[in-house]
This record gives sequence, structure tokens and C-alpha cells, in this order.
Amino acid sequence: MMSEVQERCCAVLEAASGSQHFVDDLWERPEGGGGNSRTVAGGGPIEKAAVNMSAVWGPAPPELAEHLTNPAASFYATGVSLIVHPSNPFAPTAHANVRYFETDNGDWWFGGGVDMTPYYLFDEDAVSFHRHIADICARHPDVADYPAWKRWCDEYFFLPHRGEARGIGGIFFDHQNSDFDQVFAFVQDLGMHLLDAYGDILAQRKDTDFDSTNLAWQRARRGRYVEFNLLWDRGTRFGIQSHGRTESILASMPPTVTFEYGGPTPSNEAEQALMDLVTGQPRDWLTP
Repeated sequence: MMSEVQERCCAVLEAASGSQHFVDDLWERPEGGGGNSRTVAGGGPIEKAAVNMSAVWGPAPPELAEHLTNPAASFYATGVSLIVHPSNPFAPTAHANVRYFETDNGDWWFGGGVDMTPYYLFDEDAVSFHRHIADICARHPDVADYPAWKRWCDEYFFLPHRGEARGIGGIFFDHQNSDFDQVFAFVQDLGMHLLDAYGDILAQRKDTDFDSTNLAWQRARRGRYVEFNLLWDRGTRFGIQSHGRTESILASMPPTVTFEYGGPTPSNEAEQALMDLVTGQPRDWLTP
């Protein structure tokens, strides 16, 4: 299933780009398992994207203990994680993942989520993105909870040292183990349609005219993305602590970014609108 999700996500992004194609980077984990980090970079609407699939196993690292109900000696984990950094400042960054974890002590769970980080806010894009996710959740009412998972996402993707949200949110969920078949069906549905709404947004925004001011704002705001991933993201921290594949873990970093002392400072109403959003209360995108 995870391999199919990877193929589907790459196909959606290639169609939205219209000119770029992913390349494979197959790798093996010495302790057990491996994966395929599929990437595309430069020369088109996508400045950088990575769609990583892995299936790994072996002795349970000490860092895993905080996530377990009972002590475990070994684990198995599989999942797909992706990041898309478009070239055009008016096209948003997207991040998503679906994952499954189990241990020899009987613990198992699914997790995942999807969120979007615009640099210029288009309300219609945010509504379309959230509506798509809510509709997927609505197809699985016994195990999926869009309102709760949206709140979880809003709380998780937040930079407390800045008092800023990372973007417009989405959903975030973890440790879902109520009924295997039903949760699996939901995660499969979500995974196969992770990027449907985002692909349409990217295709629509990729050719928007922009200037050097817009590009400077995008690269400065990307600095916030870097700050979150390196300081607060649990997946990044666990991956590094557990000696995961560094190149795949840090594939989420944007390719070009600037850090301005005291900035970035909005230079127009559109940039101020984004700042008002990320520093205000999370918005309900499904209620007019």
C-alpha cells in the first residue's frame, strides 16, 4: 500500500508540474529494511520535492521507549512522507505523511497528516484544501475525526518561540489503533488522495507572475519552515536520534532560504494578510 501511495503522489505532482519527473534513490538500512527516496529539483514549477517511502525493522532504539505502552525489543515501521517546495512564491508548500508502526510486544498504530504552508494567502485555496481532507475523513466516520485532527494539526504545527502557525494547517493524527481494518482503509484512502487538492492548487498558481520582492518574501518565510523542522518536529528529532537516513530525513528542507535579522517584514497588504493569519486564532475554513 505504501508503495502505491508513493507512486500516486509522484504521479499527481508530475501532472501538476507538466514538465518534471521524479528520480529514484534506492537505499538499504544496515539493521534491516530500506526504502526509495524519489526526488525532483529545479528546472520547472517545483523547486524541490521529495516523496520518501520506507519499510524498516530491527532492534527497538532507546528513543522509541517514550512512544510505547510496553517495553519492546524490536519494531517494524513503514510509511510515506513528502514535501513540495514550489518555485513560484504564490504557490504554497505542502507536507504530508502516512505511517504504520508495530513492535514485538503487540503494540501497533497508524499515524499521518497533511498540511499546507502558503506564502501568499488565497482563501479559496485554503477552503478547497480543507474541504478535500474533510471529505476523506467523512468517508470513514468510525475512525476519522476531521475537527479534532484539525485542532491537533493547528496545535502541532506552531512555532511557540515565534507565536506563529506554520501555515493554514490540515490534519494531524497519531497512535490510531481502534480497529485495524477500518483504520487501514482510512489511511489507504487518505494516502491515495493526499495531494489531489494540492495538485490542482499548484497547477493553478505555478504560472502566476511574480517579482524579486515576492521571491524575497517566500525565501524569508521559508526560514520559519526550517525553524519548525529543526527545533520542534518530532519526526525529524526521532529520525536523527534513532540514526535514520539523514539525507531522507532532511529532504524536507527548502532549497533556498534566507534568515533576516528582525524580519521578514511585510511590504504590502497581501504579505500582511498572511502575517495576520499565522499570528491570529486558527480559522475554520469550512464555515463561510
